Amino acid sequence: MEKQELLRRIPSVEKVLEVREIVDLGRELPRWTIAESVRGVLAVLRKSISSGARTGEAEMDEIVSGVRASARRLARRGIRKVINATGVIIHTNLGRSPLSEQAMDAVREVATSYSTLEFDLDEGRRTSRTAHVEKLLRRIVGCDDAFAVNNNAGAVLLALNALAEGKEVIVSRGELVEIGGSFRLPDVMEKSGARMVDIGTTNRTRIEDYEKAITESTAILLKVHRSNFMMTGYVESVSSAALSELAHRRGLLMMEDLGSGALVDLSSLGTTREPLPQESLRDGADMVTFSGDKLLGGPQAGVIVGRGDLVEKMKTNPLARALRMDKMSLAALEETLRQYLEPDTVAETVPALKAISTPPAEIKKRVDAFCLMLSKGLGRAAEVTASEGESQIGGGSLPGTGLKTFLVGISRPGLSANEAIVRLRQCAIPVIARIVEDKVILDLRTVQPGEDEILAHQVIDALAAGGEQVERS
Repeated sequence: MEKQELLRRIPSVEKVLEVREIVDLGRELPRWTIAESVRGVLAVLRKSISSGARTGEAEMDEIVSGVRASARRLARRGIRKVINATGVIIHTNLGRSPLSEQAMDAVREVATSYSTLEFDLDEGRRTSRTAHVEKLLRRIVGCDDAFAVNNNAGAVLLALNALAEGKEVIVSRGELVEIGGSFRLPDVMEKSGARMVDIGTTNRTRIEDYEKAITESTAILLKVHRSNFMMTGYVESVSSAALSELAHRRGLLMMEDLGSGALVDLSSLGTTREPLPQESLRDGADMVTFSGDKLLGGPQAGVIVGRGDLVEKMKTNPLARALRMDKMSLAALEETLRQYLEPDTVAETVPALKAISTPPAEIKKRVDAFCLMLSKGLGRAAEVTASEGESQIGGGSLPGTGLKTFLVGISRPGLSANEAIVRLRQCAIPVIARIVEDKVILDLRTVQPGEDEILAHQVIDALAAGGEQVERS
């Protein structure tokens, strides 16, 4: 059949919209997704015929199938729930730390009603939107004052701009870290208006290096915690206490960027210890910055704690408004911080800490029950095994620190691990897993409590022999 005849036989948009299956689909999905999908499917059909890639007439069933798949893709939210079975607890690509139920209750309350965001009920007047979290941070960390902005890079940017614009900030060359998305500390410092002076070598920086670099233009000695990489071997760095002593002796400020934001001693939860902001302040730091959505276990935020007069300069800096947090993030941060007022239960109530502290024996019990569910559901279609392994903290925190765990391995004859992993991502609730030696690997340490059975159904549906992977429920 000639191209022109094939093009003439393509149905109109109106005709496709009148097909019964498409009309029924309109009762399930938003109308705009269906109209856009019809136009898109027909456009692709025309293009394939015009290019000669297609030489036969398209049946209506084929068009309807294409419209259905396209409309369902369009109807899905871009940011949606997934099941994290990777074993990476603070997974940057998957939203970092999940919030607690209490934090989510606080978010829902302020998001669906008016709130005391910037209103003091006792005085009946306007107040700062961060006042609620500032009180908690003063209590938990023991600082003079505190402030919160939308992320830790913003906290560093604001602090340097408010306190060192046009002046020098001295930092060890071995601490010039790159953070997510290829953003680098020197770039943040440059945008702040401060002039960076890097000292020492990649692996060794001494207190003498800082002292020699100090000039009349120096404002801050900056220490950056290497939270997302490790240095071993012939290395040397200067402690917070020693750097603070030098800074104050020379009439300068000492600032420390801790990045990962631990507020409790993680060694008590069975992993490597991380420096705490309260310790940095006790060692003499004038300001400390850290993240809210990493080891703290809250929403995305950049927290600043330290001397009251310095924090006040940041609060009144014009950048503070550009970097301010919204009401939902503040509500989540406040509720997360409240959980730290109960040190005996915080490891149970903050999901990131709970995932870190879960004993391997508890995960083993879950894995055994999970493997039984999979074996019953998949039968002989797949091989299901359990083995020991390691989970990772992730999120640029505690690099090289593994947590003992138990893994579920799945292999199916005739289906490669790469194909299986794609099928899992296409489930109604997408499952994010990893591949080891051509096996799909699931780590239940990062699967939320109550999700095991849901995950099992998703895996069985996706990997059952002969199953076609579409939008699965």
